Amino acid sequence: MHDNLYKRASETNDTIAAIATPSLGTGGISIIRISGKDSFAITDVIFRSPSGKTLSELPSHTIHYGHIVPADSDDRTDSFIDEVLVSVMHGPRTFTAENTVEINCHGGILVTRRVLEEVLKAGARLAEPGEFTKRAYLNGRIDLAQAEGVIDVINAQNDYTLRASVGQIDGRLSGKIRNLRSSILDHTAFMEAAMDDPEHISMEGHLSGLKRDTEEYISECEKLLKGFDEGRILKEGISTCILGRTNAGKSSLLNLLTGTESAIVTDIAGTTRDTVKESVRMGDIILNLTDTAGIRETGDTVEAMGIKKALAAADSSELIIFVADATETLTEEDKDLFLRVKEKPCIILLNKSDLETTVSHEEASCFFDNKTNPPEIISFSTATGNGMSELEDAVKKKFGLEEIIVNDKPVSVNARHKECLVSAKKSLMLVSEGLEAGLSEDLLCVDLMDAYTYLGLILGEEIQDDLADRIFEKFCMGK
Repeated sequence: MHDNLYKRASETNDTIAAIATPSLGTGGISIIRISGKDSFAITDVIFRSPSGKTLSELPSHTIHYGHIVPADSDDRTDSFIDEVLVSVMHGPRTFTAENTVEINCHGGILVTRRVLEEVLKAGARLAEPGEFTKRAYLNGRIDLAQAEGVIDVINAQNDYTLRASVGQIDGRLSGKIRNLRSSILDHTAFMEAAMDDPEHISMEGHLSGLKRDTEEYISECEKLLKGFDEGRILKEGISTCILGRTNAGKSSLLNLLTGTESAIVTDIAGTTRDTVKESVRMGDIILNLTDTAGIRETGDTVEAMGIKKALAAADSSELIIFVADATETLTEEDKDLFLRVKEKPCIILLNKSDLETTVSHEEASCFFDNKTNPPEIISFSTATGNGMSELEDAVKKKFGLEEIIVNDKPVSVNARHKECLVSAKKSLMLVSEGLEAGLSEDLLCVDLMDAYTYLGLILGEEIQDDLADRIFEKFCMGK
């Protein structure tokens, strides 16, 4: 299938252009990127250099001063649109592996659009979203996993996801997948050859080696799948429910974490009647918070609806931050609420530690006892912020994020990769089971090649054109 993509790439004769820098406001410079076999000729129509040379005459990877003029200019000085620097890059040593020109003009919205208009008048076509990266993929400069790393770098929201995405562009994931495929193919080729020529090629001892290697393949798939779960948490955030009795300080905690008055805070019990949602960042961790109505017995119909929503939010969350008022005695309502969520990762905040408290850390540990999934218990104050660093550390501990956040070489796995890895693992499990059951080599080869194919989907070496199109449609213009 990949051969068809290369054929399509070789038949792409048009030259594309787009604004490659954000165009939401003014800035020092804007860049118009042009890629394709006619990049130099098209730019020559509108670029005037003091040297008088055409761009094709200039050395690759050099920058040249000049002016942009209208495509139908007669070279009069008053027809200049902008003073620019033009970067000249000869393929294949470019991002797209094609001849590329980048026009660095002043960063105003109007002047940037005017320069782009002249580029299009001179013969270029406006690029589709992600088309530059798509051409890099079609021209064989990067594989599909590396291409997806490009958009992940653009969308990265913390240091971990940035490092993982840069590593994906650099081929960290691709290298692991290629090694797996190469080894699987070696085993398959050997068994196919042995079945075709049993007189000269012996299968003796080979199946024991295949069994050992298959276990390693499965283990590697599991490691990468674990990386997906960790990476998803760090990329998308942790669904977090703030839970507790009325007036424990839940809304005050939300306001402290967001740095805004997202929730109304009063001394009147039952003020919060509905769930309030906010996303906050704690270091490299994103918490998608839901502040909920205080849990208590009530005859108020509206408040009861809020409590029902609070319990539903707790059931669907990945993390519970349980806020308890440490100035009051813990009650059966606290106990019943904790028992409802005790199977989830839970952090108990003994709030109002800046006041005279009646609940000690030891008492809370006994009260919120759960030997199978013990909660983290922290003395906290929403008034002073005391306990914030302990809260961040507790979240990291609950989700095993300490090591991966500081990992210098994290591997990024997205939802598409996960689907392929799950399918590859299933095929490899069939190989392992087949070896135990003594299945014939030809049946083992079928499952091995299925795993090989699923892994190839990650790299784009086994892929249909429409899937590639869907991936690149998610990119921004100019990339």
